Amino acid sequence: MGTHRVMRQDDNGNRFLVAKDLDRAEARRLAAEFEARGHKQLYWVEEDGEAARPEPEDGTVRNA
Repeated sequence: MGTHRVMRQDDNGNRFLVAKDLDRAEARRLAAEFEARGHKQLYWVEEDGEAARPEPEDGTVRNA
């Protein structure tokens, strides 16, 4: 398993790196913390090296 990053998308569709080099649990915790703040932005977790493929929030595994 690799490291993970937290990404954010704003209201205009712009995507930004929030944090990187996190383990999966820490990345998911951080994304959930930002989501809980109630802003309109979308937060998600990606494995480092992926090209903007959000991790499903329900914990299911994606096919590569």
